[in-house]
Amino acid sequence: MRLPGAMRLVRFRGAGGAEPRLGLEEAAGGSLVDLSAAEPALPRSMRAFLESGQSGLAAARRALESGRHRLPRGTVRLLAPVGDPEKVICVGLNYRDHCLEQDVKIPREPIIFSKFPSAIIGPFDDIVHPQESSEVDWEVELAAVIGKKGRHIEESSALDHVVGFMVANDVSARDWQMRNGRQWLLGKTFDTFCPLGPALVTKDAVADVHNLSIRCSVNGRLMQDSSTSQLVFRLPKLIAWVSRFVTLVPGDILLTGTPPGVGAFRKPPVFLKRGDEVQCEIEELGTICNKVV
Repeated sequence: MRLPGAMRLVRFRGAGGAEPRLGLEEAAGGSLVDLSAAEPALPRSMRAFLESGQSGLAAARRALESGRHRLPRGTVRLLAPVGDPEKVICVGLNYRDHCLEQDVKIPREPIIFSKFPSAIIGPFDDIVHPQESSEVDWEVELAAVIGKKGRHIEESSALDHVVGFMVANDVSARDWQMRNGRQWLLGKTFDTFCPLGPALVTKDAVADVHNLSIRCSVNGRLMQDSSTSQLVFRLPKLIAWVSRFVTLVPGDILLTGTPPGVGAFRKPPVFLKRGDEVQCEIEELGTICNKVV
């Protein structure tokens, strides 16, 4: 049963590879509503749509409730729900159990890094294994999407600035992450290293974002299996912290860290190779699945 106001916003291409359009999933994995057809005045960019604020969300709800402009799931290709954010902000060492597997101290304040938006791909697109790396790894993550601009945001109102959530895979080239002065950027931001989706699930559709199961499998083998209850710094703290330094704007994406089970800390280490299939899943949000090529 869909809660009042709850939506699963998507971007997609229809038959023939036309320009990206906005849509809504009627249910996880179900048929789509073509939002761009139902409300032609709305922007085709998710970032611009989110900038329209409550009026845009209200138009999307009307389209969802209209019963019109339905598309069978098999006739479309899902894209990353947000393809053109101003910022992709990431958090390191933010699961207690992930810190334990590395035998490192739990951070006293959030560790922030970034990925370039050019790393973003869709929920079922291919991850390109770069020839420059032999240590490509997986990281399932909860991604929050900003829906309201803010700077110096108080923790008490931080979730007011979040429109919803996605599943992310913070694909990482460990050899480059740990060299280059141990600045993580290059190892994190190769092209295709940020699969996102399958939908931008509005926050009113999620019962408790800090109590969701989160899993990653490689070729059907379960590698990561934890809960967002293990987050060291929860979303209000992260948003308040990051907004001390930068203005958060609609469409900005915040990847909140990964649980234990990554390949680098297995004994012996395991890394992705061409032909592997990586599936990341978060309860209530859905599943993304990407082949390594």
